[in-house]
Amino acid sequence: MDDFDISALWADVRARLSDYRFYHSQCVAECAKKLAAQYGWDEEKAYVAGAGHDIMKEQSRRAAPAYLAENGVALTPLELRCPKLWHAMAGEIYLRQTYSLPEDILQAVRWHTTGRENMTLPEKILFVADFISDDRDYPGVDEMRVRARQSLESAMEEGLRFTIEDLAKDCKPIHPDTLAAYNEILIQ
Repeated sequence: MDDFDISALWADVRARLSDYRFYHSQCVAECAKKLAAQYGWDEEKAYVAGAGHDIMKEQSRRAAPAYLAENGVALTPLELRCPKLWHAMAGEIYLRQTYSLPEDILQAVRWHTTGRENMTLPEKILFVADFISDDRDYPGVDEMRVRARQSLESAMEEGLRFTIEDLAKDCKPIHPDTLAAYNEILIQ
């Protein structure tokens, strides 16, 4: 990562995202860096993952599935009904192709939305940072921040529960990877 040009990534992120989403990316990058310092992941990698995590978030609902298909990703019937999940898959592909980032960063971006069973430390850090970054102000975020200081798994349990309850309340599908991540956290 010594020769990585973070300013080029930030310029790309800025060009692709609204002011709101760009600010969110800045906040997630800073939060991921802090969590990495606390839990033992490379702070620069965490910052890069946070900077790029939503780079494809504002891609159109027409362009995103086409981009994924062009890059060999076949969305499941459930995923086709969940456009909020597409940007994580597309972001991993875009960052891999454009910046050749290390695999741990790419996988953190890939799983920051759904989570999954057997998440790595980088994946957990970005997942939690996305929930608790300074720009977040939803009910319960302060409890999430407290949990994140105690353990990533505690914060993940709360974040996954929040996600599952929110989706179920709105009668929206819940990705099996989210359920697997939640069940694993509870069993541990």
